[in-house]
Amino acid sequence: MAHTRIRKFNTKETYPEQNLDNDLCQTVVAKGSMVFVRGQIGQDLDTSKSVAIGDVTGQTEQAMANIKMLLEEAGAKLEHVCKITIYIVDPRYREQVYRVVGKWLKGVYPVSTGIVVSALARPEWLVEVDAIAVIPEDGK
Repeated sequence: MAHTRIRKFNTKETYPEQNLDNDLCQTVVAKGSMVFVRGQIGQDLDTSKSVAIGDVTGQTEQAMANIKMLLEEAGAKLEHVCKITIYIVDPRYREQVYRVVGKWLKGVYPVSTGIVVSALARPEWLVEVDAIAVIPEDGK
């Protein structure tokens, strides 16, 4: 594993009532080069067009695909993610969004914060995800 993950847990065991299966941890200890990824939404980075309008799952998939692409452009990988913050405009979206994020970050165990906000920068955006990654000193 790229970094030291302390107190790893899976939401399926910790929060059985939520019907989620995400690998998270309480703390990540990392050494190397930090990569900060701006909040990503349901937007195609090449065209700047919003995608999956009205579909929180589709917007989350696009946000995570953007994060993966941006990390790779910076020389990092999804496995290097230490911290994510998830912003949703409706608490009822939580399970759908966390299921998608959990799929993309399976086995990574990042630290995660979820926030419900009244709105994002454009009215069609339902979810935004930002990430902090640390490329290990050995580059792996």
